[in-house]
Amino acid sequence: MTVTALLALENVSKTYGEGGGMVRALDGVDLTINGGEFVAIMGPSGSGKSTAMNILGCLDSPTKGRFLFNDVDVTKLTRDGRALLRRNFLGFVFQGYNLLSRTTAIENVELPLIYRGTAKRERREQAIGALHLVGLEGRENHTPAELSGGQQQRVAIARAIVTNPLVLLADEPTGNLDTARSNEIMELLSGLNKSRGLTIAMVTHEPDMAAFAKRTIRFVDGKIESDTLQKAA
Repeated sequence: MTVTALLALENVSKTYGEGGGMVRALDGVDLTINGGEFVAIMGPSGSGKSTAMNILGCLDSPTKGRFLFNDVDVTKLTRDGRALLRRNFLGFVFQGYNLLSRTTAIENVELPLIYRGTAKRERREQAIGALHLVGLEGRENHTPAELSGGQQQRVAIARAIVTNPLVLLADEPTGNLDTARSNEIMELLSGLNKSRGLTIAMVTHEPDMAAFAKRTIRFVDGKIESDTLQKAA
């Protein structure tokens, strides 16, 4: 049986600027990520990892090459088409949580469902379910200021998964946390990957965090230097 990649970059290049000031962020990258994988993307600053992540998240487009999402050529979609793809199939988690400070945890988690037009009662039920899934029972009505950093990131993860996305894109999700909280967040992400089959692509500069993934891709100078599977424990 042939496995179709959920995400595929085909000979993707990305340049910024022109002439002597041109920067080649990606240089002929080929990459496939299958459904259910947990992939860590690493590399030094300027290596291309963030550019690759932005393309995978439909936040940027290649200068050359193709990006296929579930066999759909994203490079042929309009800006509105890419926005719809993001809304319906992708979840995002960032280093800085990006929560609305004056709204409760449950209201933050409901936001993507509001954009979808989900009815109030249904979105409240789904938001409660997502918060319980990330271990925040009893914290639904707390504002970000009343939550620890680790709890705020759990709210952000609940918000990312409340729409049941096909892919979760995480950009340095433990960058603002201490080691203990970082490990808790990575255990949570690993659990979501294993129990729900959620496909996760995560940018990180921390080898200890990358070790939670099943596969590590390292970028250097706009190219993939290595692509390795983790050894089973």
